[in-house]
Amino acid sequence: MKVIGLAGWSGAGKTTLLTRAIPQFSKQGLRVSVIKHAHHAFDVDVPGKDSWRHREAGAAEVLVSSGRRWALMHELRGAHEPRLPELLAKMSAVDLVVVEGFKREPHRKIEVYRAANEKPLLFPDDPGIVGIATDTAVETRLPTAHLDDIEAVAAMMLRSAISLEDVLAKSEAED
Repeated sequence: MKVIGLAGWSGAGKTTLLTRAIPQFSKQGLRVSVIKHAHHAFDVDVPGKDSWRHREAGAAEVLVSSGRRWALMHELRGAHEPRLPELLAKMSAVDLVVVEGFKREPHRKIEVYRAANEKPLLFPDDPGIVGIATDTAVETRLPTAHLDDIEAVAAMMLRSAISLEDVLAKSEAED
């Protein structure tokens, strides 16, 4: 199992890029999973539905299952937010896990940069950034690919991905 991250400012197009790259990976026969960091309270179920009511009543975990999918919701109830290694350990084995967000974690990342965002590039200050997907020319020695060249972005992501074991070792070294 390999891991690569996408990092960038809000509005840079990380989610759009990822939703375009996943089918590219699938065409190559790869199984891909995603871990996405949210910066706010969020719901994956609908208020008023049974799973929401169970969670609101105080259940620590609620697992919802159907013939099409299952989802596990775990309430922290005041406990610390899990770091990336803890979340990676919960993932089923796949070929590639793409991490969206968690920019303070030490895994390798591809920066998603859109000029119209008018924000500074992250790569000069983040040694974890190993490539840039962008819509403009960037002066760097890092590999770059245009945001619309999904094949090139996907190839850069795969080349830059490192094993789950290496991600966990890097994280332990930083603790």
